[in-house]
Amino acid sequence: MMPRAELLKDIIADLRMAAAFVTILPVASSKPAADGAIARATWALPVAGLLVGLAGALVYKIASRFGLSPNLAALLALATTALITGALHEDGLADTADGLGGGRTRERKLEIMRDSRIGTYGVCALILSFGLRWSALATIANPFAVTLALCAAHVAARAGVPAFMSLVPPARPDGLSASAGAPPGRSVAIAFALGTVALALALGPGKALAGLILLSLAGFMLARLAIRQIGGQTGDILGAFEQLGEILILLVAAAFQMGR
Repeated sequence: MMPRAELLKDIIADLRMAAAFVTILPVASSKPAADGAIARATWALPVAGLLVGLAGALVYKIASRFGLSPNLAALLALATTALITGALHEDGLADTADGLGGGRTRERKLEIMRDSRIGTYGVCALILSFGLRWSALATIANPFAVTLALCAAHVAARAGVPAFMSLVPPARPDGLSASAGAPPGRSVAIAFALGTVALALALGPGKALAGLILLSLAGFMLARLAIRQIGGQTGDILGAFEQLGEILILLVAAAFQMGR
């Protein structure tokens, strides 16, 4: 059995690696990003998501305290989460939309996804993503409920990433996703458990189940589309999956709020 001190050191290293992987926070892991270290650390992605969600929620609460409307507060919260992540996931969503929507061949689709320029499909995807999330947060309105919704969305959206990486092969031998490797089963299970708990605590069992079903369906459809068109997943596909997760969970939270 691993000594407790060494286990704690590994946990902290994984947390720092996950935060460095999906945010621009100035954290550096003591583990080398090789030999599957990133894949093993994917269990901590939901924890990094919690930090992002809390930051957005804090800005929303401050904006509300200063008398700003839910619409403006929601926009500031989304801007905060995009800033902290360096718009990493939004970039993946845009590249995925451009590549899968604009290319005729597998090679051309992958080429488009690596192009730093954004096209019509990417712009439309970003407008829909920000618009749906903004509308959901503005509908929820109450700062405490917004905090729960943002935390649940950012945790759950990242909780499915390890499973997606494990089940869907990389589309190419190089790139971010391929270099990270496939997460081990333990990392997949821990991440899934963290996401499920976050959903249950924030939305309640019934809405948590609805969120899990929607996330699973979205992941299945995106995986099928990616495999058919480019042969697997890439870092951009993972970013698109995260964005779909955020959107769906926030919509579930907004529907719950409207039904109260």
